[in-house]
Amino acid sequence: MTRIAVGGFLHETNTFAPTKATYEAFVHGGGFPRMETGGGMLKNVRRINVGLAGFIEQAETEGWDLVPTIFAAATPSAHVTEDAFERIAKTMIDSLAAAGNLDAVYLDLHGAMVAEHFDDGEGEILARVRKVIGNDIPLVVSLDLHANVTPEMVEHASALIAYRTYPHVDMADTGRACARHLALLLNTKQRLAKAFRQTPFLIPISWQCTNDEPAKSIYRKVAGLETEAVPTLSFAFGFPAADFVHCGPSIFAYGRTQAHADAAADAIAALIESHEDDFDGKIYSPDEGVRHAMELAKTATRPIVIADTQDNPGAGGDSDTTGMLRALVRNNAQRAATGMMYDPQAAKAAHEAGEGNTVTLALGGKSGIPGDAPFKETFVVEKLSDGNFLAPGPFYGGRMMKMGPSACLRIGDVRVVVASHKTQLADQAMYRYVGIEPTEQKILVNKSSVHFRADFEPIAEKLLICAAPGAMPADTADLPWTRLKPGIRVKPNGAPFDPATKSRSTGS
Repeated sequence: MTRIAVGGFLHETNTFAPTKATYEAFVHGGGFPRMETGGGMLKNVRRINVGLAGFIEQAETEGWDLVPTIFAAATPSAHVTEDAFERIAKTMIDSLAAAGNLDAVYLDLHGAMVAEHFDDGEGEILARVRKVIGNDIPLVVSLDLHANVTPEMVEHASALIAYRTYPHVDMADTGRACARHLALLLNTKQRLAKAFRQTPFLIPISWQCTNDEPAKSIYRKVAGLETEAVPTLSFAFGFPAADFVHCGPSIFAYGRTQAHADAAADAIAALIESHEDDFDGKIYSPDEGVRHAMELAKTATRPIVIADTQDNPGAGGDSDTTGMLRALVRNNAQRAATGMMYDPQAAKAAHEAGEGNTVTLALGGKSGIPGDAPFKETFVVEKLSDGNFLAPGPFYGGRMMKMGPSACLRIGDVRVVVASHKTQLADQAMYRYVGIEPTEQKILVNKSSVHFRADFEPIAEKLLICAAPGAMPADTADLPWTRLKPGIRVKPNGAPFDPATKSRSTGS
């Protein structure tokens, strides 16, 4: 029987974020499954939307024997600590070394991990894997659409295959694609030629949504260029908040010949560059966005949904800034709700106060973001929860969420979801578990950038993007870059990065 070792180690690193990813963060998992090793790992990820789950399903149809190593993932944040990286990597590598004869390896990685001691977390992991398994065994890797792919990652992997949707509703599908590609490699015994291209400008995450143009057409073209001659082709937008030389969008193609791979990669690279002007859009200030939403709500039959994009915990925010909450209260918004506010102390105080009582809090604002501060007010405790619930929407895909003690707090007619763990609000159940019915609200403010759209777009009258203070600026030119690739534009049509002056864009 064909023996395939499998594992996962995922983290999206915002090097400008306030909080690092500790070993304990991977143990809990945030919005991901808890850390598992051995057989428990294979059971824990089944039938949910992660790459490894899809790979397992496809592997079973192939009749492969899977050898588990470790699955560990954590909510995006600042750097992965050296302790966390080394402990998890050691478990993975030791498991591979003890696995005996293997026919191949599949890993579910993110592609934008920066550790305290390695800029290229995935490149380091893949190099260590290669040292154990040698150069002849196929090594196939699924990556996030936001991967900052490096030459080292391309060198060590037989194939890298990235998601094609943002919101990422195809994570499991990408795992299945990896299994099919691995079957091709095992059956043909052929080494495919590789082509790798990096684009000359960063793209803000708010304009990477694949439901909209130009991303929608770009990914249609990516799929159309896959042929027998080019079995797999990927475009990764990159995660534009990692201050190192390989941050940015990239294309990676695998062809029967080098000419085939080069032609496919060059076609997509040219297409991306032709759309530079299109990767832009309207961003509202908090008050501007709330007032516009209130005006739209007068005649809307469904909620106006606002993305609190700069405090997106899926991009490294702490999910605790108060700018949008203040704007809702200041403008006397009616039937409004926002979440999730990460504040374990506030959740504990709400539980101590009890449902139906009031509690005076300094809510949120504890991550030290400039321009932000705790919101000191008296709230009504409307509903309490232990934080355990199922998130059935298309992004989380049926994951069991464990958000710890949680509460719905109300001030005026504004309700706040407060939780003891952080993950981005990308599922309607993340309101319902504390008694808020999202479809009955006039305004919803989600601490997310794009992933929320998978479950909220069908119930929304209109979507808006607001920029309150947070760790992930909507405009990539606002980040204090110091170590990017010389000459890369820090936003579409922005000024080239100059390492001598550590320049930021002066463009609009």
